[in-house]
Order: sequence, then C-alpha cells, then structure tokens
Amino acid sequence: MIKIERCAVMNMEGAIRGARNPLNSWAKSDSYTMEDGTFVVGDADRDLGRRLALAGSDHRKFLRQVIVSVDITAPLYWWKEFDTYKVGTVANSTSTMHKIHSKEFERDDFSHDKMSDGALACLDKIIEFLEASRKKFVETKEKKYWDDMIQILPSSYNQMRTVSMNYENLANMYYARRNHKLTEWHEYCAWIETLPLADDWIIVKDE
Repeated sequence: MIKIERCAVMNMEGAIRGARNPLNSWAKSDSYTMEDGTFVVGDADRDLGRRLALAGSDHRKFLRQVIVSVDITAPLYWWKEFDTYKVGTVANSTSTMHKIHSKEFERDDFSHDKMSDGALACLDKIIEFLEASRKKFVETKEKKYWDDMIQILPSSYNQMRTVSMNYENLANMYYARRNHKLTEWHEYCAWIETLPLADDWIIVKDE
C-alpha cells in the first residue's frame, strides 16, 4: 500500500532561467506567469528542457532545481528501499519512537492488501499483542512494554513522511524502480508520470 498526496511542484521558473544561463539565451524564453500566479512553460522552454534531459545528467542540471514536496504514506519495507536515495532528498517522518503508543493498533496501520488469509491471521495476532503491550505501557510507563512494541513491529507498518526532492531524483528513481517486484514502486512510478512536464523532462525518450 502506498498513498501519495499534497504534492507541490516548485521553482520551474528559476530552473528554466538557469537552464538558459550557459548560452545567455534568456531572450528566447517563452514561459510566463498568469494573473492568478500560475506559471506556464512555453514551447521553446519545454523543448530546451527536453534536449537537455536527453543529453544526460551533466547537461540536465536544471532538473535539480525543480523541487517537489509531497506526503507519502507507505510501509517500512518500502521506506527502507527509498532511503537508498539520500542525495538531494529530505524527509520528515511521523515518529514511531515517540508516538507508537498514542493510538490503538488496527489492521489499517499496516499494508495488508496482498496478504493471504494465513498471513492476515498472523498479523491479527501480532496486532493483538501490540495493543496489549501498548495498553500496559500507557498504564505503567514501563519501558519493557515499549521495547516489545518496537522490536516486534512488522515492516508492513505504514509511516507517513513529508518528502522534498527534485526532478533529477525522480528520473533516477523512475528508471531504477519501474520494473521492481514491489507494487508500491509501480504506483510510485505511475505518480511520477503525472507530474508537470514529466514526459518531456523526467521520462523523456529520444523520438
């Protein structure tokens, strides 16, 4: 299970201006800002970005200046793989350490959409134990019950993080993970495809 929401794409104007710096070609820029503040990328700027993206990472530095902020809720086993992308990404997560005891455990706290009946029965037993430990910790504040929760917590536990990254990060993720075994990566890559100018700048192909 993965949920992607509250996405914002920022600094396209600055990225395009920077892309035109090497050849001093600012006069050729045809992008503009509408009265309501919406930034519209013109055909010439779109094409420039496409050509730079096709030229490789040394030439597409402007992609690192297109910033994306998004809230992602996903299981810990997916976050473990996402965390391999350290350069250019920042994430603030909900705290397992500090808040694990603050609400009742339930099935929807975990990714279980592909579990068999046997696995679901096992998960329910773990949830039952976690909830008993949570109640004991809330009542007694004895750390041994908190330790039980932390150490038995399954990797299917869902965590929400607010992530900041850029279009270069997303291009690297897309091509590395689009054929991954985890369904979550397929859904994540499908989301990348919906971003502004993704076809021209992120997943661009030479025609």
